[in-house]
Amino acid sequence: MRDASELKLEIEKNLVRPVEKISIINLVDSFVEYAYLLRASDVHIQPEEHFVRIRFRIDGMLHDIFEKAQGIRKDIYDEIVSRIKVLAGLRTDEHMVPQDGRFKISIKDFGDVNVRVSIVPTSHGENAILRVLAETQGYTIDSLGFSVADVAKVQRAISKPYGMILANGPTGSGKTTTLYTILKQLNKSDVSIITIEDPVEYALDGTTQIQTNADVGLTFATGLRSILRQDPNVIMVGEIRDEETASIAVNAALTGHLVLSTLHTNDSPTTFPRLLDMGVPPFLVASTVNIAIGQRLVRELCQTCKVERKLSREEMKSLQELIPNVDIEMKFYSPKGCDNCKGLGYTGRIGIREVLEVNDDVRKLIMQRASAQDIKAAAVANGMKTMVDDALLKVSKGLTSLEEVLRVVHE
Repeated sequence: MRDASELKLEIEKNLVRPVEKISIINLVDSFVEYAYLLRASDVHIQPEEHFVRIRFRIDGMLHDIFEKAQGIRKDIYDEIVSRIKVLAGLRTDEHMVPQDGRFKISIKDFGDVNVRVSIVPTSHGENAILRVLAETQGYTIDSLGFSVADVAKVQRAISKPYGMILANGPTGSGKTTTLYTILKQLNKSDVSIITIEDPVEYALDGTTQIQTNADVGLTFATGLRSILRQDPNVIMVGEIRDEETASIAVNAALTGHLVLSTLHTNDSPTTFPRLLDMGVPPFLVASTVNIAIGQRLVRELCQTCKVERKLSREEMKSLQELIPNVDIEMKFYSPKGCDNCKGLGYTGRIGIREVLEVNDDVRKLIMQRASAQDIKAAAVANGMKTMVDDALLKVSKGLTSLEEVLRVVHE
């Protein structure tokens, strides 16, 4: 695999050459390889009035790339978008409607990298977003950043033959990675696993994976009905977003299936009012949900250059207003920047999580249609560490910075 700095220099040289002297095929391959080397999750190719802007999303933050080339000229950009469309099997003669696809790029000394493509028309041309899909083979539940107590809760939920495991959080909070890591552990020869997603994020050998297609009426709800006739043991639904999907998923969990899915809620206690709002009867919610996982992703401090710092009196006062139970004696660390982290001060991301295990106290509250605040209080009384508690623990260990936690948790 090539060195990242050498590859960047090569790309920048190509971007200032006449288009007839550039191999567009190699250039697009180099974009993907460079994104992979920088651990970028997305490549943004964004046309503006006089040039095209290239940005990489690294550890959740967008960064301008190829500053020496000062963007991409429009003539090169047209060729790049055409090449991306060819790779993704999209129409090269269609410029006025959104198109989606995917392709693979082979990187020397690594293998294939999966790329998902979204192209939409804008006032200055077609905007192309490449999602570089990280593989989950290297992940285990223990490596995702769960505390020891939370790992035990997840393992208990996985060991049950039926019920629901729900991962909650905003877009880009690592929910799918968490669920696929669980599926990887469950994926054995005597277990039938079927997923329905929009879109299929990761390929998992030994499972049956279905992608929704609204054009032919294949939605989460209709697909889920069909899946139940396929004799599955474990079902993963990409997202519960409507009453019909929620009802079928809950009933599947009630009738002997282990169901994994995601919800867009801010934390784990809000899971239960959300399902009730979707029309699921309280007794079904109380009897089917095994655990609800709330999570976010924060950038991990570079361990080579992080520096310890003390908060000023004003900073500590502001922090105590936001987080009343913060330990004023805890250590804080800040990013600095070095060659190891390419000057960013951060390398990768880690999860901050809370795992709400449904016990008798929580079930009673669900049956009473209690608020998320009451459910949270009961869960904390039974030993649940909140997302903020988990975040502060990681801050004290020097794994992330306070600024990063506040940015993600209170954004």
